[in-house]
Amino acid sequence: MEFIVPQFIERETKIVGPFTFKQSIFLGIAGALALFLYFVIKSFWIFLIVAFFLIGGALLLTFLKFGGSSLPDVLKNFFVFFSRPKVYLWHRKAITPKILKKAPPPKEEAKEESILKIAEKSSLGKLHAILESKTK
Repeated sequence: MEFIVPQFIERETKIVGPFTFKQSIFLGIAGALALFLYFVIKSFWIFLIVAFFLIGGALLLTFLKFGGSSLPDVLKNFFVFFSRPKVYLWHRKAITPKILKKAPPPKEEAKEESILKIAEKSSLGKLHAILESKTK
C-alpha cells in the first residue's frame, strides 16, 4: 500500500495573490497609514519622505529574510533574547561522599584456572602522544 507524503509543509499558504496573510497585513497597514498621512500632512514633500520610509519598512518586513527566517521572526527573537535575564549561576550541591568498599582480592586459584589471559595496555596511546608532541 502506497501513501502520499505531504511536501512543502513548511511554506505558508498564499492568501492574497502571491502574499501570505502576514505579508498582506504588513503591506495593507503601511498603505493605509500612507493614505491617512496624505490627508493629514500639508506639505507634499514631507509626506513623500515619511511615506518612503513607511512603505520601505513594510517592504523590508514583508520580503527580507535572514538565514531562512523572516525579518519579523528575527526581530521577535532579538527582543525576546534581550528581555530575558542572562545570569547563569552554578551552585554546587552539598553531596556527602560515598565510601566505596574495596572488593576482596580474587583467589589465587581462580587466576591459575582461567584460560584467558589479559593483555597489557597497548602502546597505541604512547604512539599517539609521541606523534602529537613531535615538533618540526
